[in-house]
Amino acid sequence: MAHIAHDGRRALPPLTEPLESDAVELKDSAGYEGRPEDIGEARRFADGFLARAQTERNISIPARVRGAVQLIVSELVTNACKYTGGPCLMDLELAGGTIAVTLWDSEPVLPVARAAEPGRVGQHGLEIVLALCEAYEVRREPVGKRVRVTVGLN
Repeated sequence: MAHIAHDGRRALPPLTEPLESDAVELKDSAGYEGRPEDIGEARRFADGFLARAQTERNISIPARVRGAVQLIVSELVTNACKYTGGPCLMDLELAGGTIAVTLWDSEPVLPVARAAEPGRVGQHGLEIVLALCEAYEVRREPVGKRVRVTVGLN
């Protein structure tokens, strides 16, 4: 498990499994093959999930949170497509006032945010994810890795 600070000075709080009081209110999953068009499909899937959270659970999702979740999904799926060339699985969960995005892929190498370089073109995806989330966790799994990000609804 690795915790990476997005500002270089403080560590993000570790994720914990939901407490009983934070029971999952809504969850959905989607699988992708690792194709470039999967990125747009994943964004649409996330948008549909957030719309369902609003209608089925009567949860208000601020536009800022909707945009953050869609961008996080886009960056995580982009990285999976770019660096693994294989399938990935994404879970979205609404629980305890947060939206969790979890992505599994087959690449065992853990992602590392690069130091800020204003002149660098590209490779800012993980920096963006870390700037938008409240918590970030990455773990190696028996096959590949799991990246989990949470975003608060407030």
